Amino acid sequence: MTSAGPEANLRYHNKVVIVTGGTKGIGEAIVKVFVKNGANVVFCAKEEASRVVEKELKEYGIGTALYIQCDVTREDDIKRLIEEAVKTYGRIDCLINNAGWHPPEQKIDDTTAQEFSDLLNLNLIGYFLTAKYALPYLRKTEGNIINISSLVGKIGQKHAIPYVATKGAVTAMTKAIAVDESQYNVRANSISPGNIWTPLWEELSNQSTNPTAMIQGGEDAQLLGRMGTAEECAKAALYLAAEGTFCTGIDLRLTGGAELNYANKNQRKTRSSIYH
Repeated sequence: MTSAGPEANLRYHNKVVIVTGGTKGIGEAIVKVFVKNGANVVFCAKEEASRVVEKELKEYGIGTALYIQCDVTREDDIKRLIEEAVKTYGRIDCLINNAGWHPPEQKIDDTTAQEFSDLLNLNLIGYFLTAKYALPYLRKTEGNIINISSLVGKIGQKHAIPYVATKGAVTAMTKAIAVDESQYNVRANSISPGNIWTPLWEELSNQSTNPTAMIQGGEDAQLLGRMGTAEECAKAALYLAAEGTFCTGIDLRLTGGAELNYANKNQRKTRSSIYH
């Protein structure tokens, strides 16, 4: 009997994955988990300096990591990202849309139409365009799309109307993609994180008047009494890509139970909470 090589334990060996916003936070964790499991990962961000992440990832597993500079608010950049991935690896098996931003708290009175439009371009239309240009290749491999959404797209959030709107739209769009692409055996799913400790969460808390109280409020929002980790999000994405082969059109809530049980809804007393 021939013993199985190390590849036997790799959950996404030789698959080609594109990850947007892959240089920090949840995106970076996703890249690392997929590389560890044998995938060839093409990841992008706007910052040219992010090539240092590519170098570090060479130590993470049998898979490979290729960084491509890409601004997902620019359609030409997205086209180039997809073309470079196919030119390098010859196929695409999974697209993971993660690039996005959560603005600081802002009331509707202080939010301009241009600010709303800019966030739509980043958080929603960027997802739409990467899916549009990746789908011709995903249909050939019967691959899948995973869109990182947010719990607040379902439950709302104080002083975050544009952000909530974009994430609610991501979840709805994912279901529509799942319907249309089922004829090609292409799956589309979303993940809705709750409070996940990321550089963005840390940045936003540092901008608050009381960072300690804000972080404590974020931890207290979960039944599990803590925030989630970026690696937990990454493992959820790997499950949907590798094992969740009968999942399409689902929204996987990765929330630690934040949406369960009654809570204080009196806005004069409750502490604010930032989700992904």
